[in-house]
Amino acid sequence: MDSRPIGVFDSGLGGLTAVRQLMLELPGEQIIYFGDTGRVPYGTRSAETITKYARQDIQFLLQFDIKAIMIACNTADATARQAIAGEYPVPIFGVAEPSARAAVAATKNEKVGLIGTTATIGTKIYERLMKAMRPTVQVMPRACPLLVPMVENGRIHRGDTVTETLVAEHLQPLKDWGCDTLVLGCTHYPLLWDVIAAFMGPGVTLIDSGREAARAATVELARQNLLCGQESGGSCRYYVSDATEGFSQMASLFLQRPTDGKVTRINIEAY
Repeated sequence: MDSRPIGVFDSGLGGLTAVRQLMLELPGEQIIYFGDTGRVPYGTRSAETITKYARQDIQFLLQFDIKAIMIACNTADATARQAIAGEYPVPIFGVAEPSARAAVAATKNEKVGLIGTTATIGTKIYERLMKAMRPTVQVMPRACPLLVPMVENGRIHRGDTVTETLVAEHLQPLKDWGCDTLVLGCTHYPLLWDVIAAFMGPGVTLIDSGREAARAATVELARQNLLCGQESGGSCRYYVSDATEGFSQMASLFLQRPTDGKVTRINIEAY
């Protein structure tokens, strides 16, 4: 048993969808969340910059004596994880591998669509992972650079003409191609679940990368005997790199529950 907290970081608010899943899977765990809201989005940055940001984010979390880290950002996981592997004394969990595994298990026609940031798509990590797991699978990736800012601004609901138009523009080629599985390769995108599901139709299985990452982390934490052993009483502390005003309201959308902790602003450049 290990009562130390789990550290989670993302470029902004999107990683809170992974935190929500962690809370559901592990309701007794303590979580430290850092959202790099002052530098969001990561998806348009260079690989060098994303790797630098990831190292700073991890360095900040390590001061809390965490027992594990979840990179709840597909861009950081895809771009920086290999570069930083082995640098830290705690296990690091990502989102790409468990999501790829879920996608190849779900597809029946072996056509998997993938949406993500420009940086995530550019790494081709999902294609490599899925091809290694199931060589006959076909993957069509689509970069969706406008979706993260839209979600961060709360434009996530069906009936919002701007939201539905942008989703349709990004996803129409995937729908025309006939994929039966779509990986939401950014932890912001589950907030658009209803809009995306309505557009793609009932025959397409959506893969939530945050959910899959939380499930995989739960299994691995248990395997390494790092679970706290409690089934209730967990909590989350929130840290951001920009203004805290309005964070709780937006965070509640991602968590689908009220935030239960104080939000603290920190200077991430100091790490």
